[in-house]
Order: sequence, then C-alpha cells, then structure tokens
Amino acid sequence: MRNHRHHGHEGRRGRGGAEEGFGREGHGGRRRRMFDSTELRLVLLSLIAEQPRHGYDLIREVEARTGGAYAPSPGVVYPMTTLLLDMGLIEETGGETARKLFAITEAGRADLAAHEAEAQAAFAKLQMLAEVRGRTDAAPVARAMQNLKTAVHNRLSQEGVDKAIILEVAALIDQAASNVERL
Repeated sequence: MRNHRHHGHEGRRGRGGAEEGFGREGHGGRRRRMFDSTELRLVLLSLIAEQPRHGYDLIREVEARTGGAYAPSPGVVYPMTTLLLDMGLIEETGGETARKLFAITEAGRADLAAHEAEAQAAFAKLQMLAEVRGRTDAAPVARAMQNLKTAVHNRLSQEGVDKAIILEVAALIDQAASNVERL
C-alpha cells in the first residue's frame, strides 16, 4: 500500500492522474474519482479559454464553481497544465509575476469545439456539486448534531447509568432519525 500525502482540500490521485475526492470532508475509505483525465483536461482548458490563468487560479476557480465543495490538488492541476502545454493546446504568456500564466491556443480552441459536449458534462458536474453543497451545508444542523453528541456523552458519563438508560437514549435517537426521514 502506498502512502499518500493528504491535505484537507486535496483529493488523491487515481489511475491516469485523475483527481479523486469531493473536497474538504473525507468520507472514509477510498473516495470516488471526481474527474477522469479527459474531463479535467477539458475543464482546465475551458477555464483558460475564458481568460488567461495561473495554475493556482485554476484550482481556486474550480473550487469557486463548486461552492467550495471541491478543489483539485496542485499535484493534479500542474501536471495537467504541463500536458496541455506539451499538446500545444495552451501556451505560456507574459505574466506580471513569477507564476506561469497560461492562454489558450487556436489548437486548444479547436479541441474544445470538438469536445464541447464532454466539456459541458464536466461543468455540469461542477454545478451539481455546488447545488449539493448548497443543500447540505446546513450549519444549524451541524450545530444541533454537536449538541446531541455532547448531551449524550454528558448523560452517559453520569453515575448510575444502566442498560435501561442506554437503551432509552438509543430509542430517542432512533425516533429522531425516523422523524427526520419523514420530513
């Protein structure tokens, strides 16, 4: 088993250099792949077509378009920009900083036009992630869950807790879960 360096917002590299993961929260075990290498290539190429960008700008733009749910790792974005350069789809342009600024070439525009449907599907994934994030980023629910965890811990830590109290706490939690499912 290989060791992967893993930082909060970075996914793990899958086969073919594709990015895995859905963003900041881990879901235990191996996470699903976000984009295959073709989809990621088209997303990055499309973003560069909108305006010249640095590698870091590409990462932040993808993150912004997912509402913060996903940010590709530099370990995937930078090799992909190198591949796009090698393929002649982008070129380095004069930037005001030490960062490499990438612009799309005519070959890149032609490649995007030839793969327009795939590019649109990849951006639909980004939009779907933003919508899911909008529906599930419920701070009040997270706060309430933490309150429940604290209350359960505090109650079960008291002296005199027996099997009956443990079963009653479990029944209350099960009832709350059932109520939520019926909403």
